[in-house]
Amino acid sequence: MKKRPFTLAATAFHTPERGLLEVLEKHLFSIDAEGRIVDILSPADDGYERKKEAARADRTLVELAAGQFLLPGLIDLHIHAPQWPQMGKALDVPLEVWLQKYTFPLEAKYADLDFARTVYADLVDGLIANGTTTALYFATIHGPASLALAEICLAKGQRALIGKVVMDDPVQCPDFYRDADATTAIKETEHFIEAVRALAPGKRPLVQPVITPRFIPSCTDEALKGLGHLAARYDCHVQTHCSESDWAKTFVEDRFGQSDAASLDGFGLLTRRTILAHSNFIDEEDMNLIAVRGAGIAHCPLSNAYFANAAFPLRAALDRHMHVGLGTDISGGYSPSLFDGCRHALSTSRMLQSGVHAHLPPQERGLPGAPINHCEAFWLATAGGAQALDLPTGSFRRGFEFDALLLDTKAAQSDIHIYDGYDTPEDVFQKIVLNATHGNIAKVWVSGREILKGIEPR
Repeated sequence: MKKRPFTLAATAFHTPERGLLEVLEKHLFSIDAEGRIVDILSPADDGYERKKEAARADRTLVELAAGQFLLPGLIDLHIHAPQWPQMGKALDVPLEVWLQKYTFPLEAKYADLDFARTVYADLVDGLIANGTTTALYFATIHGPASLALAEICLAKGQRALIGKVVMDDPVQCPDFYRDADATTAIKETEHFIEAVRALAPGKRPLVQPVITPRFIPSCTDEALKGLGHLAARYDCHVQTHCSESDWAKTFVEDRFGQSDAASLDGFGLLTRRTILAHSNFIDEEDMNLIAVRGAGIAHCPLSNAYFANAAFPLRAALDRHMHVGLGTDISGGYSPSLFDGCRHALSTSRMLQSGVHAHLPPQERGLPGAPINHCEAFWLATAGGAQALDLPTGSFRRGFEFDALLLDTKAAQSDIHIYDGYDTPEDVFQKIVLNATHGNIAKVWVSGREILKGIEPR
């Protein structure tokens, strides 16, 4: 959809590379009719004032006020769309019990298309309000409901990658919620891929399909093999859970005599377009394999605290230059905010490094290696996630999609307090990462389209 070109005058923060914060003070961002960034000018650049005055004259200038800042849109690499009604509850049992007791019965309800549409509309609105411009969704086994999620994301303007879940193993999946058999699961996945691509055709689709075996324990060998063939045939994204908990890790090792990552690779499901959720128990061999294949990892620090019994070795993965981003993992995680995800990632990395057992000497409590910092956490939630998905977004660069947030530090009841002459721009950014809430998010753009209209720039 063609949009009117516009120019923003703003101070922006982004982390185009891991560990690198760029403060773009009072820059001009020119957005074309297709929603891409065509130019970025600093006040020192030739033509800056001319460009600004021309945009003001034709009423295409958006000028942010003091206390308002531009940030890249947030990217959620792992979220279970049907579990939205369960967010904030049902976290009292281990993963293998949680699925059977709470989650499968809830997901089975999405056979009701009206129920699905009601929940999914609320979900997408809620995530946009929290600044999530791109989401990688697990849906359910139901084709019509999964396609409805794609339609809703497209209508509301959120960038989304959506998977119709495959789970066909009658031993691990309940009678009331599973695919009839592997042949049916593969056929319906193929139909879903084609339907989503027809819904959003072109070279820059806002919504894309994802091949989604729930995880190895829920799928037969035949289903996994068939989905691997689909991944190759359609050059499609793949998502699944990997080594999430002790139970899941042991289940796969007992079944195949090798790790989750190695098993997925054997079925053709570990590719440059694969995102592995969790991956808490991967070892050096797994890391090497995942890195060689170019697959990404969705780090879900909040849900890992409930279901993993371990912390993901984030620093080790980053030091290997693996593709890693953040996932909320609703409803295994109880917060839809990727700002919360940044904070949980920071806390988890510190506890992993320093240890938590107070009765051990400090040098024996944790693992060696530095914890991540706030710049790296924000990179995970933006450019890192975009890199994992191979999408031209997540930072402000010429030619990239303009997916962005207007963050207002002076919003009512804001927890971000800035003191002129005391706080540097770098301090302001750190306060935003550690203290921002959905109440600070005043506007959201995806591909230049304003999809959340809050307060007007002052």
